[in-house]
Amino acid sequence: MTSDTTSGFRDLLTQQIRHEFTASQQYIAIAVWFDDKDLPRLAAHFYAQSVEERNHAMMIVQYVLDRDWPVSIPGVDEVKNDFASITEPIALALAQEKTVTDQIEAIFRAARDAGDVLGEQFMLWFLKEQVEEVASMNTLLTVAERCKDESDWFQIEEHLARETVGDGGADASAPEAAGGAL
Repeated sequence: MTSDTTSGFRDLLTQQIRHEFTASQQYIAIAVWFDDKDLPRLAAHFYAQSVEERNHAMMIVQYVLDRDWPVSIPGVDEVKNDFASITEPIALALAQEKTVTDQIEAIFRAARDAGDVLGEQFMLWFLKEQVEEVASMNTLLTVAERCKDESDWFQIEEHLARETVGDGGADASAPEAAGGAL
């Protein structure tokens, strides 16, 4: 396998680092919006999601370093800070997770097309993770849609207190993150 056959895969990994850091920043913006609305469990949930997305970016960075490929840390895209309803930031998060799933699938396919079995193996964990992320965010959006009235918002907080939405704990099969996972 030559450098040319893996270049598409490597380029997509580099782009994904940016996407993951942007997702991290978007989740911070969502968390701050919930914090401002005095919804501490929703805020904590999205602060934790932000750290998780940062860790995903750093996992990719570590993988690129381990493969002895050049790595550069990109800036991030713009994030949305203002929302009109409680469902809007959660719907944005769900759409973001679906987009990331499409991106991860494309990276996996690029590794396969390049005959890079190490790349395929690396991306399998991310595919599994995305199934969990989309399902978790979909559940949270469903609950939020039932509580559109501002007086019902605390029911979402109660749901997060009862359930482990998106909090599967440490995954021993997760790739190492550059600098260590937060």
